[in-house]
Amino acid sequence: MRAERTGESAVRASGPASRTPMAIAHARVDLAFEWLTRIVAACVLLLLAGIIVSLIVSAWPSIERFGFHFLTTSEWNPPMERFGALVPAYGTLVTSIIALLIAVPVSFGIALFLTELSPIWLKRPLGTAIELLAAIPSIVYGMWGLLVFSPLFGEYAQPWLAATLGKLPVIGVLFSGPPIGIGLLCAGIILAIMIIPFIASVMRDVFELTPPMLKESAYGLGATTWEVMSGVVLPYTRAGVVGGIMLGLGRALGETMAVTFVIGNTNMLQNFSLFQSGNSVTSALANEFAEASPGLHTAALIELGLILFVITLLVLAASKLLLARLARAEGGAA
Repeated sequence: MRAERTGESAVRASGPASRTPMAIAHARVDLAFEWLTRIVAACVLLLLAGIIVSLIVSAWPSIERFGFHFLTTSEWNPPMERFGALVPAYGTLVTSIIALLIAVPVSFGIALFLTELSPIWLKRPLGTAIELLAAIPSIVYGMWGLLVFSPLFGEYAQPWLAATLGKLPVIGVLFSGPPIGIGLLCAGIILAIMIIPFIASVMRDVFELTPPMLKESAYGLGATTWEVMSGVVLPYTRAGVVGGIMLGLGRALGETMAVTFVIGNTNMLQNFSLFQSGNSVTSALANEFAEASPGLHTAALIELGLILFVITLLVLAASKLLLARLARAEGGAA
Protein backbone atom coordinates (compact mmCIF):
# COMPACT_ATOMS: atom_id res chain seq x y z
CA MET A 1 0.00 0.00 0.00
CA ARG A 2 2.84 2.37 0.92
CA ALA A 3 4.51 1.67 -2.45
CA GLU A 4 1.29 2.43 -4.33
CA ARG A 5 0.89 5.73 -2.47
CA THR A 6 4.48 6.61 -3.26
CA GLY A 7 3.81 5.95 -6.96
CA GLU A 8 0.67 8.10 -6.94
CA SER A 9 2.52 10.97 -5.31
CA ALA A 10 5.26 10.68 -7.93
CA VAL A 11 2.68 10.89 -10.73
CA ARG A 12 1.12 13.96 -9.13
CA ALA A 13 4.53 15.53 -8.78
CA SER A 14 5.14 15.10 -12.49
CA GLY A 15 2.34 17.56 -13.32
CA PRO A 16 2.57 21.01 -14.90
CA ALA A 17 5.19 22.14 -12.42
CA SER A 18 7.68 19.51 -13.61
CA ARG A 19 7.09 19.91 -17.37
CA THR A 20 10.22 20.32 -19.40
CA PRO A 21 10.93 23.56 -21.30
CA MET A 22 10.49 21.66 -24.57
CA ALA A 23 7.00 20.51 -23.58
CA ILE A 24 6.08 24.04 -22.51
CA ALA A 25 7.30 25.40 -25.87
CA HIS A 26 5.27 22.79 -27.75
CA ALA A 27 2.16 23.66 -25.75
CA ARG A 28 2.61 27.33 -26.57
CA VAL A 29 3.04 26.57 -30.26
CA ASP A 30 -0.11 24.43 -30.23
CA LEU A 31 -2.07 27.20 -28.50
CA ALA A 32 -0.81 29.79 -30.99
CA PHE A 33 -1.72 27.55 -33.92
CA GLU A 34 -5.20 26.97 -32.46
CA TRP A 35 -5.82 30.70 -32.17
CA LEU A 36 -4.39 31.28 -35.65
CA THR A 37 -6.86 28.83 -37.17
CA ARG A 38 -9.70 30.47 -35.25
CA ILE A 39 -8.71 33.89 -36.54
CA VAL A 40 -8.49 32.61 -40.13
CA ALA A 41 -11.92 30.98 -39.84
CA ALA A 42 -13.37 34.19 -38.40
CA CYS A 43 -11.80 36.20 -41.24
CA VAL A 44 -13.49 33.93 -43.79
CA LEU A 45 -16.86 34.46 -42.14
CA LEU A 46 -16.27 38.21 -41.91
CA LEU A 47 -15.28 38.32 -45.59
CA LEU A 48 -18.43 36.43 -46.55
CA ALA A 49 -20.57 38.74 -44.44
CA GLY A 50 -18.84 41.77 -45.97
CA ILE A 51 -19.58 40.54 -49.50
CA ILE A 52 -23.25 40.01 -48.65
CA VAL A 53 -23.58 43.41 -47.02
CA SER A 54 -21.82 45.21 -49.88
CA LEU A 55 -24.04 43.49 -52.45
CA ILE A 56 -27.20 44.41 -50.55
CA VAL A 57 -26.10 48.02 -50.06
CA SER A 58 -25.11 48.46 -53.71
CA ALA A 59 -28.29 46.79 -54.97
CA TRP A 60 -30.62 48.56 -52.55
CA PRO A 61 -31.92 51.17 -55.06
CA SER A 62 -33.09 48.33 -57.31
CA ILE A 63 -34.46 46.31 -54.39
CA GLU A 64 -36.37 49.35 -53.13
CA ARG A 65 -37.68 50.26 -56.58
CA PHE A 66 -38.80 46.85 -57.90
CA GLY A 67 -39.11 44.64 -54.83
CA PHE A 68 -40.15 41.05 -55.45
CA HIS A 69 -41.42 42.05 -58.91
CA PHE A 70 -37.78 42.08 -60.01
CA LEU A 71 -37.80 38.26 -59.92
CA THR A 72 -41.03 37.78 -61.85
CA THR A 73 -40.68 40.11 -64.83
CA SER A 74 -38.71 39.45 -68.00
CA GLU A 75 -38.44 43.06 -69.19
CA TRP A 76 -34.93 44.49 -69.35
CA ASN A 77 -34.99 48.03 -70.71
CA PRO A 78 -32.12 50.25 -69.50
CA PRO A 79 -33.28 53.46 -71.30
CA MET A 80 -36.68 53.22 -69.58
CA GLU A 81 -35.11 51.96 -66.32
CA ARG A 82 -37.27 48.85 -66.26
CA PHE A 83 -35.45 45.75 -65.12
CA GLY A 84 -36.38 42.16 -64.38
CA ALA A 85 -34.26 39.13 -63.51
CA LEU A 86 -36.55 36.39 -64.83
CA VAL A 87 -34.69 35.75 -68.10
CA PRO A 88 -31.13 35.73 -66.62
CA ALA A 89 -32.18 33.60 -63.64
CA TYR A 90 -34.04 31.18 -65.92
CA GLY A 91 -31.08 30.92 -68.27
CA THR A 92 -28.65 30.30 -65.41
CA LEU A 93 -30.76 27.52 -63.92
CA VAL A 94 -31.61 25.85 -67.24
CA THR A 95 -28.06 25.78 -68.58
CA SER A 96 -26.72 24.49 -65.25
CA ILE A 97 -29.34 21.72 -65.10
CA ILE A 98 -28.55 20.68 -68.69
CA ALA A 99 -24.85 20.64 -67.83
CA LEU A 100 -25.42 18.41 -64.80
CA LEU A 101 -27.72 16.02 -66.68
CA ILE A 102 -24.98 15.46 -69.23
CA ALA A 103 -21.86 15.73 -67.08
CA VAL A 104 -22.80 13.55 -64.10
CA PRO A 105 -23.35 10.23 -65.97
CA VAL A 106 -20.38 10.88 -68.27
CA SER A 107 -18.14 11.69 -65.30
CA PHE A 108 -19.35 8.60 -63.45
CA GLY A 109 -18.52 6.46 -66.49
CA ILE A 110 -15.05 7.99 -66.74
CA ALA A 111 -14.37 7.44 -63.04
CA LEU A 112 -15.69 3.87 -63.23
CA PHE A 113 -13.46 3.09 -66.20
CA LEU A 114 -10.36 4.61 -64.62
CA THR A 115 -10.77 2.83 -61.28
CA GLU A 116 -12.16 -0.57 -62.28
CA LEU A 117 -11.83 -1.30 -66.01
CA SER A 118 -8.90 0.62 -67.44
CA PRO A 119 -5.62 -1.23 -68.08
CA ILE A 120 -2.71 -0.03 -66.00
CA TRP A 121 -0.81 1.41 -68.98
CA LEU A 122 -3.79 3.60 -69.93
CA LYS A 123 -4.93 4.73 -66.48
CA ARG A 124 -2.29 7.38 -65.80
CA PRO A 125 -2.16 9.10 -69.25
CA LEU A 126 -5.96 9.11 -69.57
CA GLY A 127 -6.39 10.53 -66.07
CA THR A 128 -3.80 13.20 -66.80
CA ALA A 129 -5.51 14.13 -70.06
CA ILE A 130 -8.85 14.54 -68.31
CA GLU A 131 -7.28 16.75 -65.65
CA LEU A 132 -5.64 18.88 -68.35
CA LEU A 133 -9.10 19.66 -69.75
CA ALA A 134 -9.80 21.58 -66.55
CA ALA A 135 -6.81 23.84 -67.25
CA ILE A 136 -8.18 25.12 -70.56
CA PRO A 137 -9.37 28.75 -70.15
CA SER A 138 -13.10 29.27 -70.35
CA ILE A 139 -12.76 31.79 -73.16
CA VAL A 140 -11.19 29.05 -75.31
CA TYR A 141 -14.23 26.86 -74.69
CA GLY A 142 -16.44 29.78 -75.61
CA MET A 143 -14.61 30.54 -78.86
CA TRP A 144 -14.60 26.86 -79.81
CA GLY A 145 -18.30 26.64 -79.01
CA LEU A 146 -19.15 29.70 -81.11
CA LEU A 147 -16.92 29.04 -84.11
CA VAL A 148 -16.88 25.24 -84.31
CA PHE A 149 -19.53 23.56 -82.18
CA SER A 150 -22.57 25.78 -82.65
CA PRO A 151 -22.53 25.72 -86.51
CA LEU A 152 -22.31 21.92 -86.50
CA PHE A 153 -24.88 21.70 -83.73
CA GLY A 154 -27.33 23.92 -85.61
CA GLU A 155 -26.83 22.12 -88.93
CA TYR A 156 -26.96 18.50 -87.82
CA ALA A 157 -27.95 17.96 -84.18
CA GLN A 158 -30.80 20.43 -83.72
CA PRO A 159 -32.78 19.32 -86.83
CA TRP A 160 -32.42 15.71 -85.71
CA LEU A 161 -33.58 16.57 -82.17
CA ALA A 162 -36.56 18.49 -83.56
CA ALA A 163 -37.51 15.58 -85.83
CA THR A 164 -37.29 13.00 -83.03
CA LEU A 165 -37.70 14.39 -79.52
CA GLY A 166 -39.61 17.39 -80.84
CA LYS A 167 -42.48 15.13 -81.89
CA LEU A 168 -43.08 13.77 -78.39
CA PRO A 169 -46.20 15.07 -76.63
CA VAL A 170 -44.80 16.56 -73.41
CA ILE A 171 -41.12 17.28 -73.91
CA GLY A 172 -41.47 18.14 -77.59
CA VAL A 173 -41.81 21.85 -76.81
CA LEU A 174 -38.27 21.81 -75.43
CA PHE A 175 -36.88 20.86 -78.83
CA SER A 176 -38.94 23.10 -81.10
CA GLY A 177 -37.99 26.24 -82.95
CA PRO A 178 -35.47 27.24 -85.60
CA PRO A 179 -32.09 25.49 -85.45
CA ILE A 180 -29.83 28.51 -85.04
CA GLY A 181 -27.05 26.68 -83.18
CA ILE A 182 -26.49 29.05 -80.28
CA GLY A 183 -28.96 29.10 -77.41
CA LEU A 184 -29.72 27.55 -74.04
CA LEU A 185 -29.08 23.97 -75.10
CA CYS A 186 -25.78 24.83 -76.77
CA ALA A 187 -24.64 26.72 -73.66
CA GLY A 188 -25.63 23.81 -71.44
CA ILE A 189 -23.60 21.36 -73.55
CA ILE A 190 -20.54 23.63 -73.47
CA LEU A 191 -20.88 23.91 -69.70
CA ALA A 192 -21.14 20.12 -69.45
CA ILE A 193 -17.88 19.72 -71.37
CA MET A 194 -16.25 22.24 -69.02
CA ILE A 195 -17.34 20.64 -65.73
CA ILE A 196 -16.78 17.00 -66.71
CA PRO A 197 -13.05 17.13 -65.78
CA PHE A 198 -13.83 18.49 -62.30
CA ILE A 199 -16.55 15.97 -61.46
CA ALA A 200 -14.69 13.03 -63.02
CA SER A 201 -11.46 13.82 -61.16
CA VAL A 202 -13.22 14.08 -57.79
CA MET A 203 -15.19 10.88 -58.41
CA ARG A 204 -12.06 9.00 -59.42
CA ASP A 205 -10.19 10.14 -56.32
CA VAL A 206 -12.99 9.21 -53.92
CA PHE A 207 -13.59 5.87 -55.65
CA GLU A 208 -9.94 5.00 -55.09
CA LEU A 209 -10.38 5.65 -51.35
CA THR A 210 -12.69 2.63 -51.04
CA PRO A 211 -10.86 -0.12 -49.10
CA PRO A 212 -9.80 -2.86 -51.55
CA MET A 213 -10.96 -5.51 -49.08
CA LEU A 214 -14.57 -4.37 -49.46
CA LYS A 215 -14.48 -4.58 -53.25
CA GLU A 216 -12.59 -7.88 -53.27
CA SER A 217 -15.11 -9.36 -50.84
CA ALA A 218 -17.97 -8.35 -53.14
CA TYR A 219 -16.19 -9.76 -56.18
CA GLY A 220 -15.52 -12.95 -54.21
CA LEU A 221 -19.25 -13.33 -53.58
CA GLY A 222 -19.88 -13.18 -57.33
CA ALA A 223 -20.87 -9.53 -57.70
CA THR A 224 -20.45 -7.84 -61.05
CA THR A 225 -18.55 -4.60 -61.56
CA TRP A 226 -21.78 -2.61 -61.59
CA GLU A 227 -23.00 -4.32 -58.42
CA VAL A 228 -19.71 -3.51 -56.69
CA MET A 229 -19.94 0.13 -57.74
CA SER A 230 -23.60 0.57 -56.83
CA GLY A 231 -23.61 -1.54 -53.67
CA VAL A 232 -20.16 -0.95 -52.21
CA VAL A 233 -18.27 1.98 -53.73
CA LEU A 234 -21.08 4.51 -54.08
CA PRO A 235 -22.45 4.06 -50.52
CA TYR A 236 -18.92 4.32 -49.11
CA THR A 237 -18.03 7.45 -51.12
CA ARG A 238 -21.45 9.14 -51.15
CA ALA A 239 -20.28 12.36 -49.51
CA GLY A 240 -17.34 12.75 -51.88
CA VAL A 241 -19.48 12.09 -54.96
CA VAL A 242 -22.04 14.69 -53.92
CA GLY A 243 -19.22 17.11 -53.18
CA GLY A 244 -17.78 16.61 -56.67
CA ILE A 245 -21.18 17.18 -58.26
CA MET A 246 -21.65 20.37 -56.21
CA LEU A 247 -18.19 21.51 -57.31
CA GLY A 248 -19.20 21.08 -60.94
CA LEU A 249 -22.54 22.80 -60.34
CA GLY A 250 -20.77 25.76 -58.74
CA ARG A 251 -18.52 26.03 -61.79
CA ALA A 252 -21.56 25.90 -64.09
CA LEU A 253 -23.48 28.55 -62.14
CA GLY A 254 -20.56 30.95 -62.06
CA GLU A 255 -19.19 30.47 -65.58
CA THR A 256 -19.11 33.70 -67.57
CA MET A 257 -17.16 33.90 -70.82
CA ALA A 258 -18.04 30.52 -72.34
CA VAL A 259 -21.75 31.09 -71.72
CA THR A 260 -21.56 34.65 -73.06
CA PHE A 261 -20.23 33.37 -76.38
CA VAL A 262 -22.90 30.75 -77.07
CA ILE A 263 -26.11 31.59 -75.17
CA GLY A 264 -27.29 34.34 -77.54
CA ASN A 265 -27.50 37.20 -75.00
CA THR A 266 -31.15 38.13 -75.58
CA ASN A 267 -33.52 39.14 -72.79
CA MET A 268 -36.61 37.50 -74.26
CA LEU A 269 -38.53 34.51 -72.97
CA GLN A 270 -40.94 33.49 -75.72
CA ASN A 271 -41.45 29.82 -74.90
CA PHE A 272 -39.73 26.94 -73.17
CA SER A 273 -37.72 25.81 -76.17
CA LEU A 274 -34.09 25.02 -75.46
CA PHE A 275 -33.19 26.12 -78.98
CA GLN A 276 -34.02 29.77 -78.30
CA SER A 277 -31.43 32.36 -77.40
CA GLY A 278 -31.37 33.51 -73.82
CA ASN A 279 -29.26 35.12 -71.16
CA SER A 280 -27.70 34.25 -67.84
CA VAL A 281 -26.76 36.24 -64.79
CA THR A 282 -23.06 36.03 -65.54
CA SER A 283 -23.41 36.87 -69.23
CA ALA A 284 -25.63 39.87 -68.42
CA LEU A 285 -23.03 41.15 -65.99
CA ALA A 286 -20.21 40.60 -68.48
CA ASN A 287 -22.04 42.36 -71.31
CA GLU A 288 -23.49 45.36 -69.48
CA PHE A 289 -21.60 46.13 -66.30
CA ALA A 290 -18.75 48.02 -67.97
CA GLU A 291 -21.18 50.26 -69.88
CA ALA A 292 -23.91 50.58 -67.26
CA SER A 293 -24.75 54.10 -66.19
CA PRO A 294 -24.48 54.84 -62.47
CA GLY A 295 -27.75 54.55 -60.67
CA LEU A 296 -30.58 52.12 -61.16
CA HIS A 297 -28.97 50.19 -64.02
CA THR A 298 -25.85 49.42 -62.00
CA ALA A 299 -27.97 48.57 -58.95
CA ALA A 300 -30.05 46.14 -61.01
CA LEU A 301 -26.92 44.40 -62.27
CA ILE A 302 -25.56 44.10 -58.74
CA GLU A 303 -28.90 42.66 -57.65
CA LEU A 304 -28.42 40.02 -60.35
CA GLY A 305 -25.14 39.13 -58.68
CA LEU A 306 -26.92 38.96 -55.34
CA ILE A 307 -29.50 36.59 -56.84
CA LEU A 308 -26.72 34.36 -58.16
CA PHE A 309 -25.17 34.35 -54.70
CA VAL A 310 -28.49 33.31 -53.16
CA ILE A 311 -28.98 30.56 -55.76
CA THR A 312 -25.53 29.16 -55.01
CA LEU A 313 -26.21 29.32 -51.26
CA LEU A 314 -29.50 27.45 -51.67
CA VAL A 315 -27.83 24.77 -53.78
CA LEU A 316 -25.11 24.22 -51.17
CA ALA A 317 -27.68 24.13 -48.37
CA ALA A 318 -29.74 21.58 -50.31
CA SER A 319 -26.66 19.39 -50.80
CA LYS A 320 -25.88 19.52 -47.07
CA LEU A 321 -29.46 18.57 -46.21
CA LEU A 322 -29.32 15.71 -48.72
CA LEU A 323 -26.13 14.35 -47.18
CA ALA A 324 -27.57 14.66 -43.67
CA ARG A 325 -30.73 12.82 -44.71
CA LEU A 326 -28.74 10.05 -46.37
CA ALA A 327 -26.58 9.71 -43.26
CA ARG A 328 -29.66 9.43 -41.05
CA ALA A 329 -31.20 6.86 -43.37
CA GLU A 330 -28.01 4.84 -43.36
CA GLY A 331 -27.84 4.99 -39.56
CA GLY A 332 -31.47 3.92 -39.28
CA ALA A 333 -30.91 1.00 -41.61
CA ALA A 334 -27.91 -0.08 -39.58
